[in-house]
Amino acid sequence: MSQSFESLENRRQFLRFLAGMPALAGTGLLPLLSEKIWAADELPSELITAAEDALNVFDFHPVAKDMLLPAHYGYTVSGTDGDETLLANREGFQNFRIRVRRLIDIRNADTSTEIFGQRWESPIALAPVGGQGKYHAEGEIAVARAARQGAHTQILSTATSNAFEDVSTARGAPVWYQLYPTNYWHVAEAMVKRVEQAGCPVVALTVDRASPRNMETFVRYVRSDTTDCTACHAPDGSPPAVRLANRAMYRGIDLSNVETTQASGLTWDFVDRLKSSTSMRVVLKGIVTSQDAELCVQHGVDGIIVSNHGGRSEASGRSTIESLPEIAAAVGGRIPVLIDSGFRRGTDIFKALALGADAVCVGRPYIWGLSSFGQQGVEKVMDILRTEFRRVMMEAGVTSVSQIDSSYVERA
Repeated sequence: MSQSFESLENRRQFLRFLAGMPALAGTGLLPLLSEKIWAADELPSELITAAEDALNVFDFHPVAKDMLLPAHYGYTVSGTDGDETLLANREGFQNFRIRVRRLIDIRNADTSTEIFGQRWESPIALAPVGGQGKYHAEGEIAVARAARQGAHTQILSTATSNAFEDVSTARGAPVWYQLYPTNYWHVAEAMVKRVEQAGCPVVALTVDRASPRNMETFVRYVRSDTTDCTACHAPDGSPPAVRLANRAMYRGIDLSNVETTQASGLTWDFVDRLKSSTSMRVVLKGIVTSQDAELCVQHGVDGIIVSNHGGRSEASGRSTIESLPEIAAAVGGRIPVLIDSGFRRGTDIFKALALGADAVCVGRPYIWGLSSFGQQGVEKVMDILRTEFRRVMMEAGVTSVSQIDSSYVERA
């Protein structure tokens, strides 16, 4: 695909045109095409053969596609419905421009920040991604080692392939834990007690997975995959007790009467109950409006992750970067605000911090790295993002994360 677009507006219009084509909707081509269009250059015609050869995180995407089973790749790149929200997450960054300052000594630009009283070497964390064993044999263990190497905070998914304790050991410190609550308190309670006993400092309750989702791109890739998956996956329609029997964090939990893992009955009463049952900090992942952000503060929530699950939970067509300003305004600095969904560049990270985020979580990029080259791929992805972010800080005339505010960004 040519990169001879005359303007960003032409790119936006072209993506909207593609998204509206029945022949492309749900085919799985749109996510890859969108990465091509929003990358500075077209994805390379030849795949990189080593992690160190990557110039940006996009270089890992086609390698990962080449390495993965079609169904696994399709699950990774799929949004919901026709991928409208997934595409919006990338497009949203183009609605903001960075304002730069001059004549500032930028030789000692420092990317470090502080979250919950802990120093982070950069405001970039590893978002929870489930079942990383399908991307690489070492799964979350390889990611944890990469996180340790780069001193990055890692958030472990409930659907992890590896146990919390093993991942924390590989990381060299307890990681954060992302909680899918289901509609059954005893399931959440067992997981929360387990990770708290293992030293977990923060539990991130996911609140954006209450309803079923229509992942058309994923389904189309599954239909094209002739692999026999019965060795790893229970047959469709199997109850949770069967489907989750070998999942690391569900072992030892009675699932015999659990009918679904959806949290369709999730309300603020659950948040209150969770807060009262643990000494860990409780963060809500999936907040996208100022009204819910204000309720987070009222209910004593310790932090927010602005998220639409990477475009996988809703067909709103609204990006998280566009949701961020109203949430930051509602919170008013009373609790930390993190954000995920669609982050691919150092400029994306800088814009988020300027719009009120305290940190950014990345998901798909490090999964591309993991799928391509294991631990080395994850390390390189995170190094690229941190290097890009520091360079953007310097370009803007910023020497510390605390200096980044709304004066450095404007609406396009």
